[in-house]
Amino acid sequence: MFGESGFAAGALVFAAAAAGALGIHVVVEERRRHVVAEEELSAQAQFLETLVDSFGVIAANLDTDRILGQTTTEAERLFEARAELLPAGSEKRRAPAEHAMLFPLRSRGREIGGLRLARSEPFSRDEVVRATLLVDFAARAIENAQLLAEANEREAERTRLSNQLITAEQEERRRLALYLHDTSVQSLSGIALMLDAAKASVDEGRAKDAVKVMASALERLRDAIRGLRDLSFNLEPVVLRDQGFTPAVEALAEQIGLSHRIRVELDVARAETLGENAQAALYQIIREALHQSVRRGPPTTVSVTVRRQEDGGIETLITDDGTGERRRASFEDLEERARPLNGVVEAETSDEGGTSVRVSFPPYAVRG
Repeated sequence: MFGESGFAAGALVFAAAAAGALGIHVVVEERRRHVVAEEELSAQAQFLETLVDSFGVIAANLDTDRILGQTTTEAERLFEARAELLPAGSEKRRAPAEHAMLFPLRSRGREIGGLRLARSEPFSRDEVVRATLLVDFAARAIENAQLLAEANEREAERTRLSNQLITAEQEERRRLALYLHDTSVQSLSGIALMLDAAKASVDEGRAKDAVKVMASALERLRDAIRGLRDLSFNLEPVVLRDQGFTPAVEALAEQIGLSHRIRVELDVARAETLGENAQAALYQIIREALHQSVRRGPPTTVSVTVRRQEDGGIETLITDDGTGERRRASFEDLEERARPLNGVVEAETSDEGGTSVRVSFPPYAVRG
């Protein structure tokens, strides 16, 4: 009995010891797995922190070439691989005993290049995902840099056009001041002197002389009023504002044709689609070109044609058969009027006589 009881007790003790050893083994093994998992999580966290730091380094650059160079440097540091930038459309090439990946760089839906990573050890799935993320971020940084460069360029262009507009306004005010001084102010000054003379004649009892002087002064006053009315019409013709571009140019052509006995041929209907500012500028250019043509010749025929260009811009051609103009300074007024809309003025003269003036405006300057 005792032998059997001792055997049973020993077996129980052995089983308890085995269970304890198994429990200890399970605890140790579980602890080891926890340590490994913690180390993996820590390594992943450190890598992600490094990846985020790389994003910051790449994003700090605003130049495309510097972004690409920094991306290459960060890729080599993160993945311990050789990094190389390849042109768009390149194929992945692999050297003996080497693992390589090629990640395309796309900006605005267009491939602009590729980043090739190569090393002796294969890349894990996580590394492929992270490398793809790095390349995508670099592509977004490149796109942002391009957008910023374009915005800066547009702002510089806007500033340049604004300065051109201010200069054109100043030149227009200068021309207006000189015109008023040489015409209306001189006429009114002469009229004032004539009225002083008429008053003196009245004071001296020479009524007939006073009447003659006043009649002459009245005629000069009417001429001055007519000149101011013409100036007001030329600055902003009422018909241009109320009826449109074509009627305004037709009225101008009729006035010049009757005054100087020349024929003015018009084909300007395509200008009706222009914006208000573009129409006003083009009207002033046509008016100035017609007056220049009259002063040079006068011609017998002048033609004005407005047509659309293939790129959507507007081209105006003004030709005459009068005396050819060879002085460059004669076209400076036209260039100053075209400059606020970024227009280009070209003039040609023929040996047989006649002048052609071509004024072109880009599409963005003539939109309504």
